[in-house]
Amino acid sequence: MQAKYISYQQTHAFSSIVLDYIDGKDNLESFYKYSPTLEGFKKAIGDRKYSGDRSLLVNSLHQQYQHLQPSASVLKNISLLADDRTFTITTGHQLNIFTGPLYFIYKIVTAIKLAADLQQRFPDFNFVPVYWMATEDHDFEEINHVKVEDKMLTWQKNAAGATGRLTTADINDALVGYKGYLGISDNGTEFSQIVEKAYTTNKTLTAATRELVDALFGKKGLVCVDADDAALKKQFAPVIYRDITEQNSFAQINTSSEALEKKGYKPQVNPREINFFYMDDQLRERLVEEHGEYKVLNTSISFTKETLKQEIDNHPERFSPNVVMRPVYQELILPNLAYIGGGAEVTYWLQLKANFDFYTIPYPILILRNSALVIDERSARKMQILDISPITLFNSDEQLKNQWIKAHVGDSLCLDDEQRAIRAVFDQIKLNSYKIDKTLSMSAEAAKTKALKLVTNLEKKLLRAEKRKHTTSLQQIDALKNKLFPSGVLQERVLNIAPMYVLYGDDFIESLLAAFKPLDYKFTVLYA
Repeated sequence: MQAKYISYQQTHAFSSIVLDYIDGKDNLESFYKYSPTLEGFKKAIGDRKYSGDRSLLVNSLHQQYQHLQPSASVLKNISLLADDRTFTITTGHQLNIFTGPLYFIYKIVTAIKLAADLQQRFPDFNFVPVYWMATEDHDFEEINHVKVEDKMLTWQKNAAGATGRLTTADINDALVGYKGYLGISDNGTEFSQIVEKAYTTNKTLTAATRELVDALFGKKGLVCVDADDAALKKQFAPVIYRDITEQNSFAQINTSSEALEKKGYKPQVNPREINFFYMDDQLRERLVEEHGEYKVLNTSISFTKETLKQEIDNHPERFSPNVVMRPVYQELILPNLAYIGGGAEVTYWLQLKANFDFYTIPYPILILRNSALVIDERSARKMQILDISPITLFNSDEQLKNQWIKAHVGDSLCLDDEQRAIRAVFDQIKLNSYKIDKTLSMSAEAAKTKALKLVTNLEKKLLRAEKRKHTTSLQQIDALKNKLFPSGVLQERVLNIAPMYVLYGDDFIESLLAAFKPLDYKFTVLYA
Protein backbone atom coordinates (compact mmCIF):
# COMPACT_ATOMS: atom_id res chain seq x y z
CA MET A 1 0.00 0.00 0.00
CA GLN A 2 1.12 3.55 -0.74
CA ALA A 3 0.81 6.04 2.11
CA LYS A 4 0.13 9.75 1.93
CA TYR A 5 -0.34 12.08 4.86
CA ILE A 6 -2.51 15.07 5.65
CA SER A 7 -2.78 17.18 8.79
CA TYR A 8 -5.37 16.29 11.41
CA GLN A 9 -6.74 19.83 11.02
CA GLN A 10 -7.62 19.10 7.39
CA THR A 11 -9.83 16.17 8.38
CA HIS A 12 -12.24 18.37 10.40
CA ALA A 13 -12.70 15.32 12.66
CA PHE A 14 -10.74 16.24 15.79
CA SER A 15 -11.55 18.56 18.68
CA SER A 16 -9.69 21.79 19.36
CA ILE A 17 -8.18 20.41 22.57
CA VAL A 18 -6.65 17.45 20.75
CA LEU A 19 -5.30 19.63 17.95
CA ASP A 20 -3.87 22.11 20.44
CA TYR A 21 -2.28 19.26 22.42
CA ILE A 22 -0.44 17.72 19.47
CA ASP A 23 0.57 21.21 18.33
CA GLY A 24 2.14 21.84 21.75
CA LYS A 25 0.06 24.92 22.59
CA ASP A 26 1.25 26.60 25.80
CA ASN A 27 -2.19 26.82 27.41
CA LEU A 28 -2.29 23.04 27.95
CA GLU A 29 1.19 22.61 29.43
CA SER A 30 -0.05 22.39 33.03
CA PHE A 31 -2.27 19.42 32.20
CA TYR A 32 0.52 16.99 31.23
CA LYS A 33 4.11 16.33 32.27
CA TYR A 34 6.05 15.38 29.15
CA SER A 35 5.55 16.55 25.58
CA PRO A 36 4.62 13.83 23.07
CA THR A 37 7.99 14.09 21.31
CA LEU A 38 11.31 12.25 21.28
CA GLU A 39 12.66 14.87 23.66
CA GLY A 40 9.71 14.21 25.95
CA PHE A 41 10.49 10.49 25.91
CA LYS A 42 14.13 11.17 26.71
CA LYS A 43 13.09 13.12 29.81
CA ALA A 44 10.48 10.53 30.83
CA ILE A 45 12.98 7.67 30.57
CA GLY A 46 15.38 9.56 32.81
CA ASP A 47 12.70 10.37 35.38
CA ARG A 48 10.63 7.18 35.46
CA LYS A 49 10.99 5.32 38.73
CA TYR A 50 8.80 2.22 38.77
CA SER A 51 7.69 1.26 42.26
CA GLY A 52 5.55 -1.73 41.29
CA ASP A 53 6.46 -5.37 41.63
CA ARG A 54 8.05 -6.52 38.36
CA SER A 55 8.27 -10.18 39.38
CA LEU A 56 4.59 -10.17 40.33
CA LEU A 57 3.71 -8.61 36.96
CA VAL A 58 5.74 -11.21 35.08
CA ASN A 59 4.25 -14.10 37.07
CA SER A 60 0.70 -12.81 36.57
CA LEU A 61 1.23 -12.49 32.81
CA HIS A 62 2.65 -16.00 32.53
CA GLN A 63 -0.40 -17.26 34.38
CA GLN A 64 -2.75 -15.33 32.08
CA TYR A 65 -1.05 -16.85 29.03
CA GLN A 66 -0.91 -20.40 30.40
CA HIS A 67 -3.70 -21.71 28.15
CA LEU A 68 -2.14 -20.20 25.04
CA GLN A 69 1.03 -21.02 23.20
CA PRO A 70 2.35 -17.48 22.78
CA SER A 71 5.07 -16.69 20.29
CA ALA A 72 8.69 -16.41 21.28
CA SER A 73 8.35 -12.62 20.88
CA VAL A 74 5.60 -12.44 23.50
CA LEU A 75 7.47 -14.68 25.94
CA LYS A 76 10.61 -12.61 25.46
CA ASN A 77 8.77 -9.37 26.13
CA ILE A 78 7.07 -10.75 29.25
CA SER A 79 10.48 -11.81 30.55
CA LEU A 80 11.94 -8.38 29.70
CA LEU A 81 9.42 -6.79 32.06
CA ALA A 82 11.52 -8.13 34.95
CA ASP A 83 14.38 -5.86 33.81
CA ASP A 84 14.59 -2.37 35.31
CA ARG A 85 15.52 -1.01 31.89
CA THR A 86 12.20 -2.13 30.38
CA PHE A 87 9.23 0.17 29.84
CA THR A 88 5.78 -0.46 28.43
CA ILE A 89 3.94 1.43 25.69
CA THR A 90 0.28 0.86 26.40
CA THR A 91 -3.05 1.16 24.67
CA GLY A 92 -6.39 -0.07 25.94
CA HIS A 93 -9.82 -0.90 24.64
CA GLN A 94 -13.03 -2.76 25.33
CA LEU A 95 -13.47 -6.41 24.34
CA ASN A 96 -15.43 -5.78 21.18
CA ILE A 97 -16.42 -9.01 19.45
CA PHE A 98 -14.30 -9.88 16.40
CA THR A 99 -12.09 -6.82 17.21
CA GLY A 100 -14.89 -4.29 16.62
CA PRO A 101 -14.13 -1.14 14.57
CA LEU A 102 -10.84 -0.65 12.75
CA TYR A 103 -9.58 1.96 15.19
CA PHE A 104 -9.04 -0.86 17.70
CA ILE A 105 -6.51 -2.31 15.24
CA TYR A 106 -4.98 1.14 14.69
CA LYS A 107 -4.47 1.63 18.43
CA ILE A 108 -2.51 -1.58 18.74
CA VAL A 109 -0.47 -0.96 15.60
CA THR A 110 0.45 2.49 16.93
CA ALA A 111 1.65 0.94 20.19
CA ILE A 112 3.74 -1.68 18.40
CA LYS A 113 5.23 0.85 15.98
CA LEU A 114 6.04 3.38 18.71
CA ALA A 115 7.75 0.71 20.82
CA ALA A 116 9.84 -0.31 17.81
CA ASP A 117 10.73 3.32 17.00
CA LEU A 118 11.79 3.98 20.60
CA GLN A 119 13.86 0.79 20.62
CA GLN A 120 15.87 2.16 17.70
CA ARG A 121 16.19 5.61 19.25
CA PHE A 122 17.07 4.42 22.78
CA PRO A 123 18.84 1.03 22.33
CA ASP A 124 19.99 0.83 25.97
CA PHE A 125 16.38 0.30 27.06
CA ASN A 126 13.58 -2.11 26.20
CA PHE A 127 10.09 -1.11 25.08
CA VAL A 128 7.21 -3.57 25.26
CA PRO A 129 3.90 -2.85 23.49
CA VAL A 130 0.92 -3.65 25.71
CA TYR A 131 -2.80 -4.05 25.06
CA TRP A 132 -4.68 -3.33 28.30
CA MET A 133 -7.83 -5.41 28.05
CA ALA A 134 -10.85 -3.58 29.46
CA THR A 135 -12.17 -6.83 30.89
CA GLU A 136 -13.98 -5.17 33.80
CA ASP A 137 -16.19 -2.96 31.66
CA HIS A 138 -19.87 -3.90 31.99
CA ASP A 139 -21.44 -2.10 29.02
CA PHE A 140 -22.31 -5.17 26.97
CA GLU A 141 -24.39 -3.15 24.49
CA GLU A 142 -21.25 -1.33 23.35
CA ILE A 143 -19.26 -4.45 22.51
CA ASN A 144 -21.83 -7.08 21.42
CA HIS A 145 -22.06 -6.10 17.75
CA VAL A 146 -19.90 -5.56 14.71
CA LYS A 147 -20.66 -4.14 11.28
CA VAL A 148 -19.30 -5.88 8.19
CA GLU A 149 -20.12 -3.90 5.07
CA ASP A 150 -23.86 -3.14 5.42
CA LYS A 151 -24.68 -6.00 7.77
CA MET A 152 -24.79 -5.67 11.55
CA LEU A 153 -23.96 -8.85 13.46
CA THR A 154 -25.07 -8.95 17.10
CA TRP A 155 -24.31 -11.33 19.93
CA GLN A 156 -27.73 -11.86 21.49
CA LYS A 157 -27.33 -12.46 25.19
CA ASN A 158 -28.69 -11.50 28.59
CA ALA A 159 -25.48 -10.19 30.11
CA ALA A 160 -24.61 -8.97 33.58
CA GLY A 161 -21.35 -8.08 35.29
CA ALA A 162 -17.94 -7.59 33.73
CA THR A 163 -17.87 -8.41 30.02
CA GLY A 164 -14.52 -10.18 30.31
CA ARG A 165 -16.08 -12.86 32.50
CA LEU A 166 -18.93 -13.61 30.09
CA THR A 167 -19.06 -17.09 28.61
CA THR A 168 -18.75 -17.31 24.83
CA ALA A 169 -20.75 -20.54 24.68
CA ASP A 170 -23.72 -18.75 23.08
CA ILE A 171 -21.86 -16.59 20.53
CA ASN A 172 -22.24 -19.15 17.74
CA ASP A 173 -24.96 -17.35 15.73
CA ALA A 174 -22.87 -14.18 15.47
CA LEU A 175 -19.77 -16.28 14.75
CA VAL A 176 -21.49 -18.13 11.90
CA GLY A 177 -22.61 -14.83 10.38
CA TYR A 178 -19.11 -13.40 10.63
CA LYS A 179 -17.49 -16.45 9.07
CA GLY A 180 -20.10 -16.34 6.31
CA TYR A 181 -18.95 -12.86 5.40
CA LEU A 182 -15.28 -13.91 5.38
CA GLY A 183 -16.05 -16.43 2.64
CA ILE A 184 -13.84 -19.10 1.15
CA SER A 185 -10.89 -17.17 -0.30
CA ASP A 186 -7.47 -18.04 1.10
CA ASN A 187 -7.38 -14.91 3.26
CA GLY A 188 -10.99 -15.29 4.35
CA THR A 189 -10.50 -18.94 5.28
CA GLU A 190 -7.34 -18.15 7.22
CA PHE A 191 -9.02 -15.43 9.28
CA SER A 192 -12.15 -17.52 9.72
CA GLN A 193 -10.09 -20.30 11.31
CA ILE A 194 -8.35 -17.80 13.63
CA VAL A 195 -11.67 -16.33 14.79
CA GLU A 196 -13.40 -19.69 15.19
CA LYS A 197 -10.57 -21.10 17.29
CA ALA A 198 -10.51 -18.02 19.52
CA TYR A 199 -14.24 -18.07 20.30
CA THR A 200 -14.89 -21.81 20.46
CA THR A 201 -11.88 -23.11 22.40
CA ASN A 202 -12.01 -20.47 25.16
CA LYS A 203 -14.61 -20.21 27.89
CA THR A 204 -14.65 -16.44 28.47
CA LEU A 205 -14.65 -13.32 26.34
CA THR A 206 -11.34 -12.31 27.94
CA ALA A 207 -9.64 -15.53 26.88
CA ALA A 208 -11.19 -15.41 23.40
CA THR A 209 -10.09 -11.81 22.84
CA ARG A 210 -6.58 -12.53 24.08
CA GLU A 211 -6.22 -15.43 21.66
CA LEU A 212 -7.60 -13.45 18.72
CA VAL A 213 -5.37 -10.44 19.40
CA ASP A 214 -2.39 -12.71 19.97
CA ALA A 215 -3.02 -14.43 16.63
CA LEU A 216 -2.94 -11.05 14.88
CA PHE A 217 -0.14 -9.35 16.82
CA GLY A 218 1.68 -11.92 18.95
CA LYS A 219 4.55 -12.24 16.51
CA LYS A 220 5.12 -8.49 16.97
CA GLY A 221 5.59 -9.03 20.69
CA LEU A 222 2.32 -7.46 21.84
CA VAL A 223 1.52 -8.41 25.45
CA CYS A 224 -2.13 -8.53 26.52
CA VAL A 225 -2.78 -7.56 30.14
CA ASP A 226 -5.93 -8.55 32.02
CA ALA A 227 -6.16 -6.25 35.04
CA ASP A 228 -9.06 -8.26 36.51
CA ASP A 229 -6.42 -10.07 38.54
CA ALA A 230 -6.41 -10.41 42.33
CA ALA A 231 -2.61 -10.39 42.61
CA LEU A 232 -2.20 -7.27 40.47
CA LYS A 233 -5.06 -5.46 42.17
CA LYS A 234 -3.55 -6.17 45.59
CA GLN A 235 -0.99 -3.45 44.82
CA PHE A 236 -3.84 -1.05 44.13
CA ALA A 237 -5.71 -1.83 47.36
CA PRO A 238 -4.37 1.11 49.43
CA VAL A 239 -5.39 3.59 46.72
CA ILE A 240 -8.82 1.93 46.41
CA TYR A 241 -9.51 2.39 50.12
CA ARG A 242 -8.20 5.95 50.28
CA ASP A 243 -10.11 7.12 47.25
CA ILE A 244 -13.41 5.58 48.31
CA THR A 245 -13.22 6.97 51.83
CA GLU A 246 -11.56 10.32 51.08
CA GLN A 247 -13.02 10.98 47.59
CA ASN A 248 -9.75 12.50 46.42
CA SER A 249 -10.20 11.83 42.72
CA PHE A 250 -13.54 13.66 42.77
CA ALA A 251 -11.91 16.82 44.13
CA GLN A 252 -8.73 16.67 42.03
CA ILE A 253 -10.37 15.95 38.69
CA ASN A 254 -13.14 18.50 39.18
CA THR A 255 -10.52 21.16 39.82
CA SER A 256 -8.69 20.20 36.61
CA SER A 257 -11.94 20.14 34.64
CA GLU A 258 -12.80 23.65 35.80
CA ALA A 259 -9.34 24.83 34.77
CA LEU A 260 -9.79 23.30 31.32
CA GLU A 261 -13.19 24.96 30.93
CA LYS A 262 -11.70 28.34 31.80
CA LYS A 263 -9.29 27.85 28.89
CA GLY A 264 -12.23 27.18 26.56
CA TYR A 265 -12.15 23.38 26.44
CA LYS A 266 -14.97 20.98 27.18
CA PRO A 267 -14.10 18.16 29.64
CA GLN A 268 -14.71 14.63 28.42
CA VAL A 269 -15.65 12.91 31.69
CA ASN A 270 -17.21 13.87 35.00
CA PRO A 271 -15.92 12.13 38.14
CA ARG A 272 -18.24 10.80 40.80
CA GLU A 273 -17.79 11.12 44.53
CA ILE A 274 -16.80 7.43 44.51
CA ASN A 275 -15.17 6.17 41.32
CA PHE A 276 -15.31 2.45 41.96
CA PHE A 277 -17.71 -0.41 41.33
CA TYR A 278 -18.24 -3.52 43.40
CA MET A 279 -17.83 -6.55 41.18
CA ASP A 280 -18.62 -10.25 41.19
CA ASP A 281 -19.30 -12.78 38.46
CA GLN A 282 -22.80 -11.48 37.72
CA LEU A 283 -22.44 -8.04 39.23
CA ARG A 284 -20.73 -4.71 38.65
CA GLU A 285 -22.55 -1.96 40.49
CA ARG A 286 -21.53 1.47 41.72
CA LEU A 287 -20.46 2.13 45.28
CA VAL A 288 -22.09 5.11 47.00
CA GLU A 289 -21.77 6.62 50.45
CA GLU A 290 -24.89 7.20 52.52
CA HIS A 291 -24.65 8.43 56.09
CA GLY A 292 -21.19 7.02 56.63
CA GLU A 293 -22.08 3.66 55.10
CA TYR A 294 -20.77 2.38 51.76
CA LYS A 295 -23.53 0.74 49.75
CA VAL A 296 -23.54 -1.23 46.50
CA LEU A 297 -26.38 0.10 44.36
CA ASN A 298 -29.25 -2.25 43.51
CA THR A 299 -28.09 -4.77 46.10
CA SER A 300 -28.30 -5.30 49.86
CA ILE A 301 -24.50 -5.18 50.18
CA SER A 302 -23.07 -2.45 52.40
CA PHE A 303 -19.92 -1.74 54.42
CA THR A 304 -18.73 0.37 57.28
CA LYS A 305 -15.29 1.94 56.96
CA GLU A 306 -13.82 -0.97 58.90
CA THR A 307 -15.55 -3.75 56.95
CA LEU A 308 -14.81 -1.94 53.69
CA LYS A 309 -11.08 -2.05 54.46
CA GLN A 310 -11.31 -5.74 55.33
CA GLU A 311 -13.12 -6.47 52.07
CA ILE A 312 -10.57 -4.53 50.01
CA ASP A 313 -7.64 -6.20 51.77
CA ASN A 314 -9.12 -9.69 51.41
CA HIS A 315 -10.75 -9.33 48.00
CA PRO A 316 -9.26 -6.41 46.05
CA GLU A 317 -10.46 -8.05 42.82
CA ARG A 318 -14.02 -7.16 43.82
CA PHE A 319 -13.34 -3.44 43.50
CA SER A 320 -13.31 -2.20 39.94
CA PRO A 321 -12.16 1.31 38.95
CA ASN A 322 -14.23 3.42 36.61
CA VAL A 323 -12.91 5.43 33.67
CA VAL A 324 -11.13 8.04 35.82
CA MET A 325 -9.43 5.64 38.25
CA ARG A 326 -8.56 2.89 35.79
CA PRO A 327 -5.60 4.94 34.43
CA VAL A 328 -4.19 5.26 37.95
CA TYR A 329 -4.39 1.49 38.40
CA GLN A 330 -2.73 0.96 35.03
CA GLU A 331 0.20 3.26 35.73
CA LEU A 332 0.66 1.75 39.20
CA ILE A 333 1.16 -1.83 38.02
CA LEU A 334 2.95 -1.19 34.70
CA PRO A 335 6.39 0.40 34.10
CA ASN A 336 4.62 2.56 31.55
CA LEU A 337 6.05 5.45 29.52
CA ALA A 338 3.17 6.28 27.20
CA TYR A 339 -0.55 5.76 26.82
CA ILE A 340 -1.99 5.69 23.30
CA GLY A 341 -5.61 6.66 22.84
CA GLY A 342 -8.12 8.28 20.55
CA GLY A 343 -9.18 11.91 20.75
CA ALA A 344 -11.71 11.37 23.54
CA GLU A 345 -9.18 9.44 25.60
CA VAL A 346 -6.49 12.08 25.21
CA THR A 347 -9.02 14.66 26.39
CA TYR A 348 -10.02 12.86 29.57
CA TRP A 349 -6.43 11.93 30.39
CA LEU A 350 -5.65 15.67 30.36
CA GLN A 351 -8.20 15.97 33.19
CA LEU A 352 -6.35 13.39 35.30
CA LYS A 353 -2.83 14.69 35.91
CA ALA A 354 -3.71 16.35 39.23
CA ASN A 355 -5.01 13.02 40.51
CA PHE A 356 -1.78 11.27 39.53
CA ASP A 357 0.18 13.99 41.30
CA PHE A 358 -1.93 13.59 44.44
CA TYR A 359 -1.21 9.86 44.62
CA THR A 360 2.44 10.36 43.53
CA ILE A 361 2.02 7.97 40.60
CA PRO A 362 4.00 8.76 37.41
CA TYR A 363 1.92 10.34 34.66
CA PRO A 364 2.63 8.92 31.17
CA ILE A 365 3.17 10.64 27.86
CA LEU A 366 -0.15 10.90 26.02
CA ILE A 367 0.00 9.84 22.39
CA LEU A 368 -2.83 10.34 19.90
CA ARG A 369 -3.24 7.04 18.09
CA ASN A 370 -2.73 6.93 14.36
CA SER A 371 -5.84 7.31 12.23
CA ALA A 372 -6.17 6.12 8.65
CA LEU A 373 -8.37 6.07 5.59
CA VAL A 374 -7.93 3.04 3.35
CA ILE A 375 -8.78 3.78 -0.28
CA ASP A 376 -9.34 0.62 -2.31
CA GLU A 377 -8.23 0.40 -5.93
CA ARG A 378 -11.70 0.99 -7.37
CA SER A 379 -12.30 4.07 -5.22
CA ALA A 380 -8.86 5.41 -6.15
CA ARG A 381 -9.77 5.13 -9.86
CA LYS A 382 -13.02 7.00 -9.24
CA MET A 383 -11.14 9.74 -7.43
CA GLN A 384 -8.74 10.05 -10.35
CA ILE A 385 -11.55 10.22 -12.91
CA LEU A 386 -13.49 12.76 -10.84
CA ASP A 387 -10.31 14.69 -10.02
CA ILE A 388 -10.92 14.53 -6.25
CA SER A 389 -8.02 14.78 -3.80
CA PRO A 390 -7.85 13.01 -0.41
CA ILE A 391 -8.08 16.35 1.40
CA THR A 392 -11.34 17.38 -0.29
CA LEU A 393 -12.84 14.00 0.64
CA PHE A 394 -13.02 15.19 4.24
CA ASN A 395 -15.37 18.05 3.37
CA SER A 396 -19.10 17.58 3.81
CA ASP A 397 -21.01 16.00 0.93
CA GLU A 398 -22.52 19.35 -0.06
CA GLN A 399 -19.20 21.19 0.13
CA LEU A 400 -17.49 18.52 -1.94
CA LYS A 401 -20.14 18.60 -4.65
CA ASN A 402 -20.21 22.41 -4.76
CA GLN A 403 -16.42 22.52 -5.04
CA TRP A 404 -16.49 19.92 -7.80
CA ILE A 405 -19.10 21.82 -9.80
CA LYS A 406 -17.23 25.12 -9.51
CA ALA A 407 -13.93 23.48 -10.41
CA HIS A 408 -15.34 21.79 -13.50
CA VAL A 409 -17.57 24.56 -14.84
CA GLY A 410 -15.16 27.46 -14.55
CA ASP A 411 -15.75 31.02 -13.42
CA SER A 412 -19.32 31.36 -14.72
CA LEU A 413 -20.78 30.20 -11.41
CA CYS A 414 -18.71 32.54 -9.29
CA LEU A 415 -20.17 36.04 -9.01
CA ASP A 416 -17.51 37.40 -6.66
CA ASP A 417 -16.42 40.05 -9.17
CA GLU A 418 -20.01 41.16 -9.62
CA GLN A 419 -20.49 41.38 -5.85
CA ARG A 420 -17.37 43.49 -5.50
CA ALA A 421 -18.66 45.81 -8.23
CA ILE A 422 -22.03 46.15 -6.49
CA ARG A 423 -20.32 46.96 -3.19
CA ALA A 424 -18.23 49.64 -4.88
CA VAL A 425 -21.27 51.22 -6.55
CA PHE A 426 -23.37 51.27 -3.39
CA ASP A 427 -20.49 52.50 -1.26
CA GLN A 428 -20.22 55.48 -3.59
CA ILE A 429 -23.99 56.01 -3.44
CA LYS A 430 -23.80 55.78 0.36
CA LEU A 431 -21.06 58.44 0.42
CA ASN A 432 -23.01 60.77 -1.87
CA SER A 433 -26.20 60.25 0.14
CA TYR A 434 -24.40 61.05 3.40
CA LYS A 435 -23.32 64.39 1.97
CA ILE A 436 -26.94 65.26 1.15
CA ASP A 437 -28.65 63.76 4.20
CA LYS A 438 -26.94 61.63 6.86
CA THR A 439 -30.05 59.48 7.33
CA LEU A 440 -30.07 58.47 3.65
CA SER A 441 -26.79 56.57 4.09
CA MET A 442 -28.68 53.90 6.05
CA SER A 443 -31.09 53.45 3.15
CA ALA A 444 -28.16 53.06 0.78
CA GLU A 445 -26.62 50.41 3.07
CA ALA A 446 -29.92 48.50 3.19
CA ALA A 447 -30.19 48.64 -0.61
CA LYS A 448 -26.65 47.26 -0.92
CA THR A 449 -27.47 44.36 1.41
CA LYS A 450 -30.61 43.57 -0.57
CA ALA A 451 -28.75 43.67 -3.89
CA LEU A 452 -25.97 41.40 -2.60
CA LYS A 453 -28.57 38.95 -1.30
CA LEU A 454 -30.21 38.85 -4.73
CA VAL A 455 -26.85 38.09 -6.36
CA THR A 456 -26.08 35.37 -3.77
CA ASN A 457 -29.46 33.72 -4.43
CA LEU A 458 -28.82 33.91 -8.17
CA GLU A 459 -25.43 32.24 -7.65
CA LYS A 460 -27.17 29.40 -5.77
CA LYS A 461 -29.69 28.99 -8.60
CA LEU A 462 -26.87 28.82 -11.14
CA LEU A 463 -25.16 26.17 -9.00
CA ARG A 464 -28.36 24.10 -8.72
CA ALA A 465 -28.91 24.33 -12.47
CA GLU A 466 -25.35 23.19 -13.12
CA LYS A 467 -25.79 20.30 -10.69
CA ARG A 468 -28.75 19.06 -12.69
CA LYS A 469 -26.50 18.91 -15.75
CA HIS A 470 -23.94 16.78 -13.86
CA THR A 471 -26.24 14.32 -12.08
CA THR A 472 -24.17 11.26 -12.96
CA SER A 473 -20.91 12.70 -11.65
CA LEU A 474 -22.56 13.89 -8.43
CA GLN A 475 -24.09 10.47 -7.88
CA GLN A 476 -20.61 8.99 -8.27
CA ILE A 477 -19.35 11.43 -5.64
CA ASP A 478 -22.14 10.33 -3.28
CA ALA A 479 -21.25 6.67 -3.84
CA LEU A 480 -17.56 7.39 -3.24
CA LYS A 481 -18.25 9.23 0.00
CA ASN A 482 -20.60 6.51 1.25
CA LYS A 483 -17.96 3.90 0.50
CA LEU A 484 -15.09 5.69 2.23
CA PHE A 485 -17.08 7.42 4.98
CA PRO A 486 -19.79 4.92 5.96
CA SER A 487 -22.65 6.53 7.90
CA GLY A 488 -20.95 9.86 7.28
CA VAL A 489 -18.11 9.29 9.77
CA LEU A 490 -14.48 8.23 9.59
CA GLN A 491 -14.11 4.76 8.07
CA GLU A 492 -12.18 3.52 11.09
CA ARG A 493 -15.14 4.11 13.41
CA VAL A 494 -17.48 1.80 11.49
CA LEU A 495 -15.57 -0.67 9.35
CA ASN A 496 -14.27 -3.93 10.80
CA ILE A 497 -10.97 -5.57 9.86
CA ALA A 498 -12.84 -8.36 8.02
CA PRO A 499 -13.03 -6.77 4.53
CA MET A 500 -9.41 -5.63 4.83
CA TYR A 501 -8.21 -9.09 5.80
CA VAL A 502 -10.22 -10.74 3.01
CA LEU A 503 -8.65 -8.40 0.46
CA TYR A 504 -5.10 -8.12 1.76
CA GLY A 505 -4.55 -10.77 4.43
CA ASP A 506 -1.76 -10.18 6.92
CA ASP A 507 -0.24 -7.67 4.48
CA PHE A 508 -2.84 -5.18 5.73
CA ILE A 509 -1.28 -5.09 9.21
CA GLU A 510 2.21 -5.01 7.74
CA SER A 511 1.19 -2.03 5.60
CA LEU A 512 -0.12 -0.20 8.67
CA LEU A 513 3.13 -0.85 10.51
CA ALA A 514 5.11 0.48 7.58
CA ALA A 515 2.92 3.57 7.14
CA PHE A 516 2.21 4.71 10.69
CA LYS A 517 4.48 7.36 12.19
CA PRO A 518 3.26 7.77 15.78
CA LEU A 519 5.19 10.94 16.62
CA ASP A 520 4.55 12.77 13.33
CA TYR A 521 0.87 13.41 14.12
CA LYS A 522 -0.43 13.13 10.59
CA PHE A 523 -3.56 11.43 9.30
CA THR A 524 -2.61 8.48 7.09
CA VAL A 525 -4.25 7.89 3.72
CA LEU A 526 -3.49 4.41 2.39
CA TYR A 527 -3.93 3.55 -1.27
CA ALA A 528 -4.36 -0.19 -1.83
